[in-house]
Amino acid sequence: MRILYYDCFAGISGDMNLGAMIDLGVDADFLAGELQKLNIKGFHLEISTDIRRGVSGTKATVVIDDPDNEKHRHLRHIEDIVNQSTLSDRVKTTSLRIFNLIAEAEAKVHRIDKQKVHFHEVGALDSLADIVGAAICLDYLNVDKVMASPVQLGGGTVKCAHGIMPVPAPATVEIVRDIPVRTGLVQHEATTPTGAAILVAIVDEFTEQISFPIHKIAYGIGQRDVSEVPNVLRAYLSESVGDQDDAETEEASVIECNIDDMNPEWYEFIFQKLFEAGASDVFLTPLMMKKSRPANKLSVLCNKELISELKSIIFLNTTTIGLREYSVKKTILDRYEREIETALGKVQVKYCTFQGKMIRVKAEIEDVKQLASLHKLSLDEVEKIIQKNL
Repeated sequence: MRILYYDCFAGISGDMNLGAMIDLGVDADFLAGELQKLNIKGFHLEISTDIRRGVSGTKATVVIDDPDNEKHRHLRHIEDIVNQSTLSDRVKTTSLRIFNLIAEAEAKVHRIDKQKVHFHEVGALDSLADIVGAAICLDYLNVDKVMASPVQLGGGTVKCAHGIMPVPAPATVEIVRDIPVRTGLVQHEATTPTGAAILVAIVDEFTEQISFPIHKIAYGIGQRDVSEVPNVLRAYLSESVGDQDDAETEEASVIECNIDDMNPEWYEFIFQKLFEAGASDVFLTPLMMKKSRPANKLSVLCNKELISELKSIIFLNTTTIGLREYSVKKTILDRYEREIETALGKVQVKYCTFQGKMIRVKAEIEDVKQLASLHKLSLDEVEKIIQKNL
């Protein structure tokens, strides 16, 4: 299992994240090439080695060629840019999830619709590069799990488009709601809204307790160099081999409710909303309620940090008036994904191991369906052809 761990003892920003990912092994030329797929001119990456309080690492800077011609964008403009690019679907999905978190936070702070949020900083080219770059790096590393420490937010005040704001800024507070944080280590903005949104969008578990071997250590250098605390983001990469049970146990939560008075056509939309918000699994169980009324039990498996958001989605999009929640332990087989070339085209395949042996191999169903439509074959025919390449 490949695990990416963020040690945010000094906070996180978009550029610190890019620096840490390059320091961890992401090819800088590949990242620059992928960013060009946004089809936007006016910026480029500068990568260098730098040092903060004796700690050396990689510094990534998004250089704007003509700052005076910077455009302010709304969420729909960003969605168009990302969706019309030739980036992979996974990169697009992760990028838009990060942007959406920031838009929702800004909308709540200013009490407006998220589509009306004027992205003063986030719509600028440097933040576009930071956010889409984060998604590109995550896809490049192809990790199975992302973990992070509690996040240092900093203290004091920060100057932004709306004036002087307290640290953490209001948008940052909204984004980090329900995840473990710390404040006051430094008197500046240690974690930016962009950095916070990257973490919330991609991290599976926030914890200080790590129980995996550390194989790579990386440091992303921040732009600021004024504190006694090194302004760096530390990242670890663990690449454990299947020499144990290849099964990991972790804490999770289940949210449940019984529904007997809702249009069943709504379920598809609800499932989509829950998965987009980060649910690990969503499923229905048929049951019989009082007075012999047929019903469904809606169950949602998730990390505990997502409980509040997922409960809101259920209350706002179903007819239930009550929920149950409880903790469970998940045991998960070691798994990894890779793209393979077949006679029909490329397809993403998931491999699962147990006790050092490969026991499951499954092609991504969306890829299978796409190839079936492209070549006018049945799903069964496509899967048989894929099997020959495994």
